[in-house]
Amino acid sequence: MGTTQLESVPEPKYWHLKNVLSEALDQDFAVGEVLPNERELAARFGVARATLRQALEQLELEGRLQRRRGVGTTVAPPRVGVAVGSAQHSWPAESADGWEAVDAVDCVPTAAVLKLLGTAAGQPVHTVRRTRVTQGQAVAAELLYVPAASVPGLSAIDAPAGPARARAVLRELQRLALDGQDRSVELGSARADDAKELDRLPGAPVLLVTTRYFTAEGTAAVSVATYRADTCRLTFGDSGVEITETRAAS
Repeated sequence: MGTTQLESVPEPKYWHLKNVLSEALDQDFAVGEVLPNERELAARFGVARATLRQALEQLELEGRLQRRRGVGTTVAPPRVGVAVGSAQHSWPAESADGWEAVDAVDCVPTAAVLKLLGTAAGQPVHTVRRTRVTQGQAVAAELLYVPAASVPGLSAIDAPAGPARARAVLRELQRLALDGQDRSVELGSARADDAKELDRLPGAPVLLVTTRYFTAEGTAAVSVATYRADTCRLTFGDSGVEITETRAAS
């Protein structure tokens, strides 16, 4: 890593430093290698530690660095490619693409989820939790909301909770004739339970992938999957990506 003059650079100092550091990571460091401490880096580049921290935080957000307690700041491996598109439009399977069933309980979804489901408040909804593991790393946590009306045969299954119950909900869901699905992706913040599963701090930036599954009768299920924004590169199928412009309220 060499030094650079930052005083005459018109862009923010931390952003220019981020770009310099990014180039140095490609040339001078190996994946997993520990960076020098903040004091040494700040002195080497002639910047305040606050500026350095901003640059490091941006590189962490971009997935170039990982901060590990007891170890320090290390060079992150390349982002994991995770396919979220599906040209064939299939139901969530018991075990597909690394998804692992964790639990299933009956709970009251948020108002936003109820609106997506088209289900009135107070109606029973099964909530399946799954975790997606890629290359041995947990990259996503999913909550799949399934109204009881979508899986009427579930009441006869003796599996009150746990992975067995989750797999039973998925099997019953697959008995329906799927008409189609839609999907949206947005930036969000990790909730406490998702952050714990994904080894992130609560509030860390994540990618939220929301999928609605349709039958002839309407919305049969809604999936809200939380992906690590620092390690994942989402890829889509043949259907492409629809971009919807949102405007802030004036």
